[in-house]
Amino acid sequence: MKVYYIFQIKKEIKNLYEDTPSVLFHILKTIYYLEKSEVEYGYNLFRQIIVPIPKQKIDKDIYIKFHQTMPYSKKKQIHYINNLYRNEVSRLLVGNTFIKLEAEQNFSTFFPILQEELENCFVCSFQKTDFFFLEKLA
Repeated sequence: MKVYYIFQIKKEIKNLYEDTPSVLFHILKTIYYLEKSEVEYGYNLFRQIIVPIPKQKIDKDIYIKFHQTMPYSKKKQIHYINNLYRNEVSRLLVGNTFIKLEAEQNFSTFFPILQEELENCFVCSFQKTDFFFLEKLA
């Protein structure tokens, strides 16, 4: 299972790293693996890179878009897609600073709606060393 972290990146940061996304990935990975004693430094650096996510709006928009489709459900704060026809199992949790997506495959039906709802999304899988700007999928 792949675990993706999706961040809404500030426009000036995206412009700076658009041609070298590996550098942005390395910065975010470094923050992700920081020691507890360096949390304040990581938090300050993180805040310089990302834009907060409108959690309630995104949760509501995803629910409204998918709530009448068969393979979608929501339990507590987690959105689920279990589409046997597309061989897709995905779980999405929206936070204030990032979105966590767990997927059995390399693609998720959640990607297009996130691209529609948010700007400058950067997707990372820290364990699999996979990263891309969401708009590059289109």
